[in-house]
Amino acid sequence: MELYLDTADIAAIKRLAPILPIKGVTTNPSIVAKSGRSIFTLLAELQYILGPDKLLFAQVLSSCAKEMIKESEQLRKSVPNLITKIPVTAEGLVAIKELAQQGIPTLGTAVYGAGQGFLAALAGAKYIAPYVNRIDAQGGNSKDTVLELQKLLDLHCPQSMVLAASFRTPRQALDCMLAGCKAITLPVDVAELFISDPAVDAAIAKFDQDWCGVFGALAF
Repeated sequence: MELYLDTADIAAIKRLAPILPIKGVTTNPSIVAKSGRSIFTLLAELQYILGPDKLLFAQVLSSCAKEMIKESEQLRKSVPNLITKIPVTAEGLVAIKELAQQGIPTLGTAVYGAGQGFLAALAGAKYIAPYVNRIDAQGGNSKDTVLELQKLLDLHCPQSMVLAASFRTPRQALDCMLAGCKAITLPVDVAELFISDPAVDAAIAKFDQDWCGVFGALAF
């Protein structure tokens, strides 16, 4: 199981990386734009903070295959082991196939259907990213989509992996893991909800209160 943070917030990564067993960080054009920094400078700093053993993902901007491939090569000059995110469009599938032939790992992104994601896997994408919350927001059923996609990969493309994305709640992430997803990427606020619960804080406070009521201090 691979866990990623979906952010370019340096402070948040520094705060959560020692706590969560993250495999790396995923970004997208909106996340990078929010940082207000050059993507090449940002990616280099993210990789430095994460360390050489962690994975980093960045997305191309072009809509035609030739330019997608060129952008992927440019991005990997900044971070040699970068995973390039390619939208799963007709042109994107051409780019994924060509990059796979070059031995460059990709993630098929902006996936809204199991068939769409399966085509990306057949083209050679290592990771497939269904947009869970966005599927639901459009009236779809993200649980069914992820289940179908995971089954297709298990049956026909075991070399590819679902990396579920676009979460608003921990429940959505849990449903994906229960569906068999081998990887998920969490926004910082959703990741923090997994480790922050008022009920937990209240229980610990009660334990401390009961102990101090008898022994006077929190010590053995």
